[in-house]
Amino acid sequence: MDLPFAENYKIKMVEPIYQSTRKQREKWIDEAHYNLFNLRSDQVFIDLLTDSGTGAMSDRQWGALMTGDESYAGSSSFHHLKDKVKEIFGFDYFLPVHQGRAAENVLFSVLVKEGQVVPGNSHFDTTKGHIEFRKAKAIDCTIDEAFDTNGGHPFKGNIDIEKLTNVLESHTKEQIPLIIVTLTCNSSGGQPVSMKNIKQIRAAADQYGIPVIFDSARFAENAWFIQNREEGYANKSIREIVAEMYQYADGMTMSSKKDGIVNIGGILAMRNENWYKQAMVFNIMYEGFNTYGGMAGRDMNALAVGLDEVTNGDYLENRIRQVHYLGNQLIDAGIPVQKPLGGHAVFVDAKSFLPRIPKEEYVAQTLAIELYLEAGVRGVEVGTLLADRDPETKQNRYPKLEFLRLAIPRRTYTNNHMDVVATGLMNIFERRNSIQSGFQIVEEAPIMRHFTVKLKQK
Repeated sequence: MDLPFAENYKIKMVEPIYQSTRKQREKWIDEAHYNLFNLRSDQVFIDLLTDSGTGAMSDRQWGALMTGDESYAGSSSFHHLKDKVKEIFGFDYFLPVHQGRAAENVLFSVLVKEGQVVPGNSHFDTTKGHIEFRKAKAIDCTIDEAFDTNGGHPFKGNIDIEKLTNVLESHTKEQIPLIIVTLTCNSSGGQPVSMKNIKQIRAAADQYGIPVIFDSARFAENAWFIQNREEGYANKSIREIVAEMYQYADGMTMSSKKDGIVNIGGILAMRNENWYKQAMVFNIMYEGFNTYGGMAGRDMNALAVGLDEVTNGDYLENRIRQVHYLGNQLIDAGIPVQKPLGGHAVFVDAKSFLPRIPKEEYVAQTLAIELYLEAGVRGVEVGTLLADRDPETKQNRYPKLEFLRLAIPRRTYTNNHMDVVATGLMNIFERRNSIQSGFQIVEEAPIMRHFTVKLKQK
């Protein structure tokens, strides 16, 4: 008999979490105006709000913290990280920033101007927010298969080359500052982009003279899917696949709080020296001096180790197996999720789960609140609230997909915790037809409203 799979690490430290009563949770969510972001962390039993900055660092990373160089300028920790970025991604020019949205802010301050368009694959909230804040427009060119949650396309993060070409042909070169490719594509369900598609995007970009930028928050998970799903890559290492992927990029932004397995930090890297010189100015204005850029030396050290760990060994197998452990339980119970399962989260199809809730009443948010009340589990809405209002018409944008995202922190929870999440959703699924109304907005911000929105029950 073959031995069963087991994680290739052991637990050295534990943190207590509190299992509350439903009555307590009803009070807390009401006080939070039905916005899960407003809950205190000690009011949550299992926190799947995000996988960003919530993972557990390794002993090597904790050791690296202790040797961080906190010099204001020229820190050795900066050079350790710079060398690791060059080694893994191949970029000569690198700026540290405090997180991914900061990298977007700095880069887009250089490249994106009013009236321009930025094509890509299902831009995530901060990416779209930074584009629209500059009075430019994000154009989604994701393949149609991404919106069929039951379809088995292995790379639902792919960009439709015909859609992309239509954008490139219908606008001048000056109107398109960049093409952005999100690896993996969060908004479409944590779905990967194939190497074939990356090459096609590069070819189209070269034809029209447009730069390509990778949003690299989950670059290693994307490489794992290429290794496991794309012909010709099964015998290549993650490092080799990553190196090949980034040959086709002119630059990268990265929230290191995901595949860097750190609590804070980000990367902006590029090949173009002129971009770099302009970005340095904005980095100093917004982040800090260019050799720390919003990061402490200790965090740069931990990130350098994290990038090494995420691209070597069995880490990715452990990580993605746990996500799929939860997802497969839900599939077996008949709960609708985005298939095939992605890398960092399970995305529950809220419209199919709660068909009686009108789209105007925020279906995915309604399901997220139900799961919190049922089991003390905090997920996050990836749907109409996140889609925001159209900046011109001020009307709600209703995306094709309404997801409850259950983002799994790295090396943080056991499969017993996943069992609690699955059971909670199963209990709601059994009584789903009794849930017939959702929520309405009481107060919202003009952009990226989902972080601070206040709601009330219909």
